[in-house]
Amino acid sequence: MTLLGIDTPRVTVSTTYHGVTVTEDYRWLEDATSEETKAWTAAQNAQTRAFLDSRPSYAAVRRRAEEIAKAESVSWGRGSYGLGFEGPRRAGAAYVVLRHEPPKQQPVLVALADLDDVSGARVVVDPNSIDETGVTTIDWFVPSPDGELVAVSLSSHGSEEGTLHLYSIASGEAVDISIPRVQGGTAGGSLAWAGDSSGFWYTRGPAPGERRPEDLAFFQEVWHHALGEPLDRDRCDQPGPLADPRIVEHFLEASSDGRWVMDRTQKGDGGEWQVFVRPQDGGHWWQVADISDRCIWAVFGRDALYLLSRARSPRGEVLRLALSHGATVAETECVVSAAEITIEGLAATESRLWLLDVDGGPSGLRVCDPDGANLTGVDVPPVCAIESLGTLDAREVVYAIESFTRPRVWWRAADGAQPQPTALADMTPFDLSRYEVRREFATSADGAQVPMTLVTAPGARRDGSAAALLTGYGGFGVSLKPRFDLTRLLWLEQDGVLAVANLRGGGEYGEEWHRTGRLTAKQHVFDDFAACARRLIDLGVTSTERLAIIGGSNGGLLMGATLTQHPELARAVVALVPVMDMLRAELHPNGTFVAEELGTVQDPEQFEALLAYSPYHNVRDGIAYPATLLTGGEFDPRVDAYHPKKMAARLQAATAASQPILLRIESGGHGIGSPLDETITKLTDTYTFIFDQLGIGYRPA
Repeated sequence: MTLLGIDTPRVTVSTTYHGVTVTEDYRWLEDATSEETKAWTAAQNAQTRAFLDSRPSYAAVRRRAEEIAKAESVSWGRGSYGLGFEGPRRAGAAYVVLRHEPPKQQPVLVALADLDDVSGARVVVDPNSIDETGVTTIDWFVPSPDGELVAVSLSSHGSEEGTLHLYSIASGEAVDISIPRVQGGTAGGSLAWAGDSSGFWYTRGPAPGERRPEDLAFFQEVWHHALGEPLDRDRCDQPGPLADPRIVEHFLEASSDGRWVMDRTQKGDGGEWQVFVRPQDGGHWWQVADISDRCIWAVFGRDALYLLSRARSPRGEVLRLALSHGATVAETECVVSAAEITIEGLAATESRLWLLDVDGGPSGLRVCDPDGANLTGVDVPPVCAIESLGTLDAREVVYAIESFTRPRVWWRAADGAQPQPTALADMTPFDLSRYEVRREFATSADGAQVPMTLVTAPGARRDGSAAALLTGYGGFGVSLKPRFDLTRLLWLEQDGVLAVANLRGGGEYGEEWHRTGRLTAKQHVFDDFAACARRLIDLGVTSTERLAIIGGSNGGLLMGATLTQHPELARAVVALVPVMDMLRAELHPNGTFVAEELGTVQDPEQFEALLAYSPYHNVRDGIAYPATLLTGGEFDPRVDAYHPKKMAARLQAATAASQPILLRIESGGHGIGSPLDETITKLTDTYTFIFDQLGIGYRPA
């Protein structure tokens, strides 16, 4: 059922998998270049725009979103890419770090003489000046050890297709050459400098003509560039043997003493890792750990490599390997044994080993000697997130702490000294500290206890009258931690309850928690989420008519599965850049990578599981589906826009309810690197839709 009567043609096609014939009507929407698809998408966008713009609260929500997002504020070390280490990096005697100051559209890279004094911050790379349209962003950056240069990957329009540029840290001028295809939306990208700053190892995707057209998004390689040399003199320096060269993802790191380079390679996105090391002064790569060793993380220490292994315990133990050419995980010693707490990451300095823990979502931090002795906890706030634990140099670590109600602050700790906050503290004129945070548990269908965190106004009633917004992710070993997100104020100041579910498939309780929510066990994730929704109702926090659910990417898949399996559970659903057709997802380049986590139709058992929950294939005619807003990006390298398009068409044709099924497709990507103005529009549309459907009479702040 549509609002304006958009005519969506049905073109029936069938595909047979393992003797099972699957029929669908909207495969034609997969061709984004056809005039029919373009016209249909434009009509859907116009319908959505007309609906949202006509809501009584739209203008007021837009004003408030702009007030919040464009307020005089500053945030440090939180880039647009949002993956991996995001913190300050030492550049010789100085530091470089990302700084975002609205109303600038994108974060800028600045240089600091001291982490305890930001008054002298100097801009090195400003994407807003490079591209005044605001669609160019910094993917990642790595300074040279001597502090002269910084390597920066820049991409545009949400494509995540990064080109490497070298800038002088002193002058901000571009130097040497630029290198294309160092970063992509499938395999990402990284770089490691030589200890003498004479060159670097970097990731590189194939150029047209080097591979078949259908393979250009695959087969990432490691190359080496010597400063001052032309690009055609660069050489491939690929480690091996790789578990699957087609879907390999390389994560490069150099030791602080300039002796070694490490490549942690992941087979697709399923959490299966290999570790390779090579000397910088000649020689070749050798394999330290294979997939069966389950070493999910590795860092350099003094004359040693520390590996976080889950081979003997799903919650992890730390192994130490004395570094010499050819040394492997078989020669390691265990320095920190597994415990009840899950070890999520680690960092090593000359005389300390730092352990980042996760316990159902919130973080913890421990420190010990390099041999694991004197293991003690570090004081951190309750229900907080600790992120980007890493080394500044051989003797000092840095990490960020934030919570649902407290902004991010970067801390540093030198060997033998107590951790101290730096001047890199996010500043905002808005205060969320009055909101209350508490933990609850829901019982899933198989009895598993699933944690979730509730953020509420003080003294919130439990009579079922409150509006609640429930979110989750549940995949790829990703832990949903207590993040400070100022845009949530749009919801909280309307007395809405925010609930964040820590579902299986994530890493909140280690590898067992992850593996019981992936491949053929994915249904556990959806059961966990439904249990959390029911728990909110049973607690008297909210009611079905006052409940909205929201999730993006893999969390968007979660929204699709929830609305098809439990259409009665929530009043409104927002699925952001979601995966919806599980049978054809792997035909898209990034879908091949994520098949390591979600499964493949090539495997009969996995096909059966995929078909059983695939949201698009489980929409039923004549069911009263909840109000739904689906979004997508035409240039999304991670989730093709045909997923929300096909799902919107199917839901609009099938639903027996009068609630709207809306589609919003933009000329962007997955949301990574979005300009500030675009982010404001997304926020306005999302909350306007939710307020309208939950009957919230918006009160301007």
